[in-house]
Amino acid sequence: MADPDTLRDLALAIARAVAPAIGQQAGQVDVSATKSTSTDLVTEVDRWSEAQIVSRILDDRPDDSILGEEGTGVTGNSGVRWVIDPIDGTTDFVYGHPGFSISIGVEVDEKPVAGVIVDPLLGDEFCAAVGHGTTRNGELVQVSNVDELPRALVATGFSYDAERRRRQAQVLVEVLPRVRDIRRMGGAALDLASVSFGRVDAYFERGLNPWDCAAGAVLVTEAGGRVTDLEGRPTTGEMTVAAPLAIHGPLLDLLRSAGADRV
Repeated sequence: MADPDTLRDLALAIARAVAPAIGQQAGQVDVSATKSTSTDLVTEVDRWSEAQIVSRILDDRPDDSILGEEGTGVTGNSGVRWVIDPIDGTTDFVYGHPGFSISIGVEVDEKPVAGVIVDPLLGDEFCAAVGHGTTRNGELVQVSNVDELPRALVATGFSYDAERRRRQAQVLVEVLPRVRDIRRMGGAALDLASVSFGRVDAYFERGLNPWDCAAGAVLVTEAGGRVTDLEGRPTTGEMTVAAPLAIHGPLLDLLRSAGADRV
C-alpha cells in the first residue's frame, strides 16, 4: 500500500504529462458531443486525456481501481481508487477561458488521502496528501482568514439542467446581499483549489459528481478548511460547501435559509 504522499507525487507526475497538450488545444477544438444536456460538453481531448491518465496509472499501479468521468471503470484489489476528471470545466476549455483543470483524487479504503489539480492554462499545480498539507506550485498554502460572511468572496456553479439553473439563481438572490460578492468560473475542481489558498474565501455547489470534488476536497481540508454537505456531514457531491472553519457554519445557515437544499 502506497503512502499518501507517494500517491500524490504519482498523480502530479501524471497530470504534468498530459497538461501541456491540453493547454495547447484550449480554444482550438470543435465540440464533438454533449452528454446530459446541450450545455454539458465533451470533446475528443477529454477522452484522450482520460485514456492517457488511466494508462499511466495502470502502468505504475496495475492493481488499483479507477473511476473516470468519461466512462472509465476499473476494478482493482489493492484498496486504492483513483477518481479522475480529465478536463474539469470543459466549457471553459472549449472557449479557451481560464477555469478548467485536470483533477486526480486518490482514495484508500474509501477514504480520500491525496489530490492533485493542475491548471494547464495558467500553469498552477495544487497538491495535497493527508498529513502533509496543501501546496500551490510547491509552496504550502492555507485557506483565508476571513471570519465573517459579509467579507467573504464566494464561488459557486450551476447545473446543466435549465430548470435547476433557474432555482439556483433564486438562491443567489438571497445569498448575494449577505456576502462580499459571488464568482462563477465554471470548474468545481479549480474553485475548490481556489478556496485552499484564499483566491476565494468559500465555495458551494449542488449536483457534483465524485470526480468533480475528489481532489479538491483534500486540498481544502489539508489547507485548514472544511468541506461538507448542507448538514455538516462529509459531502457525497449532492451538495458541497467548502470554507474556512470560521465561516463554514454561518455559510451553511445562510444556504439553508436561502433554500439551497431545495434546488
